[in-house]
Amino acid sequence: MHELSIAQNLLEIVEQYVTPERRSAVREVRVRAGRLSGILPDSLEFCFEAITAGTPLAGSRLKIETVPLRLICATCGGISEVEEPLFRCPLCDGIQVEVVSGMELQVVDIELAEEPAETT
Repeated sequence: MHELSIAQNLLEIVEQYVTPERRSAVREVRVRAGRLSGILPDSLEFCFEAITAGTPLAGSRLKIETVPLRLICATCGGISEVEEPLFRCPLCDGIQVEVVSGMELQVVDIELAEEPAETT
């Protein structure tokens, strides 16, 4: 289950960009995961919830956007989304294709609750 190590890496990224005093304000961590990244979204969400329990990040959500598999064809130049990784161009049936998306895993943003207004 590599989702646990990925969840730990996501936690480290949040800790890198959010100061300790603001970590309890983290509401949502948004991630883009390509169809070929090997990520099981439900497992990753479970692992993220498990490793943040008992920390200032407890209660924050992990939102995963799945990125489709896209190919660019060297024969016709078309860019296509494909459901199955057959690696043939659905436009011209060419086999000289390059994957242009669908393998990524990246943190898109971290949503924080608003800071309370200072009273004077």
